[in-house]
Amino acid sequence: MYLHVPFCFHKCHYCDFFSLVEPKGREDRQEAFTEALIRELNAHIEHYQLKPQTLFVGGGTPTLLRPQLWQRLLGAISDAGVLDSVAEFTVEANPETVSAELMHILAEGGVNRLSMGAQSFNPQHLKTLERWHDPETVPRAMLLAREAGIQNLNLDLIFAIPGQTLNDLDQDLDTALQFNPTHLSCYSLIFEPNTPLTQKMKLGRISPVGEEIERDMYDHVMNRLEDADFEHYEISNWAKRVPNALDPETELSGNRWVMPGCCCIIDDDDVFSLSDTQSPAPETRSNICRHNLIYWHNKNWLGLGPSAASHINGHRWKNEPHLGRYIAGSPSPPTLDHEQLPPRRRLGEQIMLGLRLRLGVQLDWLQANLLPDDPRHATIDELIQIGMLEKTESHLRLTRRGLFLADSVIAKLL
Repeated sequence: MYLHVPFCFHKCHYCDFFSLVEPKGREDRQEAFTEALIRELNAHIEHYQLKPQTLFVGGGTPTLLRPQLWQRLLGAISDAGVLDSVAEFTVEANPETVSAELMHILAEGGVNRLSMGAQSFNPQHLKTLERWHDPETVPRAMLLAREAGIQNLNLDLIFAIPGQTLNDLDQDLDTALQFNPTHLSCYSLIFEPNTPLTQKMKLGRISPVGEEIERDMYDHVMNRLEDADFEHYEISNWAKRVPNALDPETELSGNRWVMPGCCCIIDDDDVFSLSDTQSPAPETRSNICRHNLIYWHNKNWLGLGPSAASHINGHRWKNEPHLGRYIAGSPSPPTLDHEQLPPRRRLGEQIMLGLRLRLGVQLDWLQANLLPDDPRHATIDELIQIGMLEKTESHLRLTRRGLFLADSVIAKLL
């Protein structure tokens, strides 16, 4: 389950997510939004009989929501029985909006993972991104989370920022690693359409980092984090290794995917079902983000809040990205972009998403699902010949070389 909180105190210039700047005097929208979100939550719980494995609150800036409204929302989540099955409960945070009061409220409400938007620790690069936070607030925010009992902490970093050098990136990595996060998400900057950053580029006010430098930066991130004992499990994501941890990727078997450290099984033909047969000891748990693995395995997820997207058994849709109409329509807000994927398209997307994972796509699954005359067989052979893909004993995956051209390689198999 994903909940979208759209409020921000400032719109970052690279961001294309649905978000609304919260001006002073308009905080009343937060209360109306929270009540609408709770109504939608209760309606969907009743309709789907939902027992989610993971819960993720993103935005926007979820930690901008007032503490008393967080208490109300977390109480509704608990009353609805959602936490009975949730193993991982993540909230995105901006370090400037983290307080001791809020961290204790989140921890007491079941939150066990925080994803912190650091992006960079260089003030000049933060200014380029129009990211309004003081780098010194990041360690303070992480300390407050840990003191409240939230130990699983992710940091988001962006590289290939205009004007950034390889040495600047290295300093960002040094700083991030000093804070001992359990997970790092490192993304190459994307100039999304209709964002202020893209407009600045078109006007010639900033220049993108060259492709060769961007490649060197990605290569450097991989090397540095490998040396720091982080597992590169998805194109842009690294998890701190845990001794004797079970790898969620190795638990994928047939059409049932059992996640370590929880008691839930996701089935292709069901929304969510429960099993009490899988419950490894806490010390075996991995720091891999379980919520995002559900996306990358193309399983089922339900999105609540304005603009939130959902995918249930091949049917996709999203809530309209408009706060007023969302509140007015709750508990059944207006939706759009409904799509029932045909089998061939769904298969292509499953391959695309699976190849984002460093383990790749199971060969047995490919053999069972790709018909003998499917032209993707020839495409796979060609990509292997040119060194973009490789086969292990059990999986088809991107090579190290293929990682640098991942989008182009994966697009050939859609």
